Amino acid sequence: MGSGPRASFRAACVIPGRSSSPPLGETGAVTVELQSGVAARVPGAAALGLLAPAAAAVVPATALADPGWTAEVLDVRAPRQGTRDRRVLATVWWYSVSSVLLTPALAGLATGIRLSARLEDTSLSFLAGGVPIAAVASAPGTDLAAELRESLGAVVTAVAVAGRTRERPLWAIATDSIANRLLALGRAMGNVERVTALAAPLAAAVGPPLPAPRYVDVAGARFTRRASCCLLYRVPHEPLCTSCPRRLPAERQILLEDAAQRM
Repeated sequence: MGSGPRASFRAACVIPGRSSSPPLGETGAVTVELQSGVAARVPGAAALGLLAPAAAAVVPATALADPGWTAEVLDVRAPRQGTRDRRVLATVWWYSVSSVLLTPALAGLATGIRLSARLEDTSLSFLAGGVPIAAVASAPGTDLAAELRESLGAVVTAVAVAGRTRERPLWAIATDSIANRLLALGRAMGNVERVTALAAPLAAAVGPPLPAPRYVDVAGARFTRRASCCLLYRVPHEPLCTSCPRRLPAERQILLEDAAQRM
């Protein structure tokens, strides 16, 4: 298998169909029956990351709370991202993985079928190079806010250590991931108003340092009013995101109007 960060990341993965002991503290095989009931109520569930691709490598979500493992993933991703800036790598990574990690529990909230947000009850599926593609919760949820507070706190700390960056901007990214995922679920389910209305009460129940999620309606379409910058523009050949808070308000408004017309 070789040595170094890439080998370490692969060692933490379980390829479906292969016999392997559960890695990094996972207590047993992940079951999908509970989440399947949620996915059945969400059109386009696979595209939203609620159905794990059969060929993807599976990692227990507890790995995300390990700063050493996370640092190795950042090393694996660095050549693909074209940067060695640890803060940029960690921020871009957290922006993508937080969205995937939160999807099962938020989909459960939106559909009325509670799914756990505990790291111990969750697995993530990865494509090559540490790209998160789906997540599966294997147990019912109890207190979603408390579960999110614990899980987000553990992973934010690990990402901050691995990326040598502050925790507060990572909490802001978590807020935007909550808002974005609920917005995507609302669009898929054909009820944006109801599903996005869940965001603010949930964040308030989680409590500080998680900021309040916000939305803005532009030309008849709803968008997340971002609290964070994912730093993707610091990656070679990547522009500012359409809704990036670093954009001038007038410029962002025009771009959102254009996006609304294409929806």
